[in-house]
Amino acid sequence: MSGNIFNSNGTHVAVVNGGEVFDLDGQKLYELKGINLYRLSGELVGHLSGAHGTEKRLDRSTDRLFPVRGRSRQI
Repeated sequence: MSGNIFNSNGTHVAVVNGGEVFDLDGQKLYELKGINLYRLSGELVGHLSGAHGTEKRLDRSTDRLFPVRGRSRQI
């Protein structure tokens, strides 16, 4: 699976490549197994709702996992 992750406001916050989630600077943030997001330590921290297709949208409760930084951009 690969694609982009957008927060609940429509801001591009991360990229999915295979089972890995990266910030927009290319730093690995999470592992993705199915729709579940895991910290690199293996701790379950959240999930992607409606994770079908190349564009994934976060709900408000999952926004906190992807802080908006300077490189994030609104669509």
